[in-house]
Amino acid sequence: MKSKRILLILLASFVMLLAACQDSSEETGSNSDTQSEENSGSEQTPENSDSAAPDEQDESSNEPSDETPAQDPSNSADNSDSEESESKKEEYLAKLDEIDQEMTEMMENSTASNTVEMKKEASDRWEAWDDALNEIYDVLEEQLSQEEMDALRIEQRSWIEHRDATAKEASLKYEGGTQENVEYTAVMADVTRERCYELVNEYMK
Repeated sequence: MKSKRILLILLASFVMLLAACQDSSEETGSNSDTQSEENSGSEQTPENSDSAAPDEQDESSNEPSDETPAQDPSNSADNSDSEESESKKEEYLAKLDEIDQEMTEMMENSTASNTVEMKKEASDRWEAWDDALNEIYDVLEEQLSQEEMDALRIEQRSWIEHRDATAKEASLKYEGGTQENVEYTAVMADVTRERCYELVNEYMK
């Protein structure tokens, strides 16, 4: 009798244990399926992808850059030097025009009534143009190369001889008269005026 009771108890325990194992197995399988579905959904979601779509990559690479290309400093320097040289030339042409207008007005409004006053006016004209010539020459010494300046000095010495000879020849028609010195100085002023314009137009950069 006692052995049958023990057998029934063991049998009941075995059935309960078997049922418990079956429930645990089903729960584990359910969790595994749920996790698998979640992982599968996660892998198929585009938002979780680490790499950008091809279209997005192409658009990104083709977008124009907002950066402004750097300018070549050497070109900027060349442009700056060119503009400065042009303004210097224009500046001196304007100065010469101003002197020319002033001298023209002085002769047109002249009140000289004798040789001394006429010579004074001629001397003033020559001095104004000679000062301008010396100023132009100083600028050219800064702009021209050593070789160009050496050639210009030789040319300038020849010009001085030409100026003096031209003035002397013009004054000979008044040789011995009171107008001789006046004419000599007036021609010196005129020739110097022409030389000022020539140097600026041909040599100043």
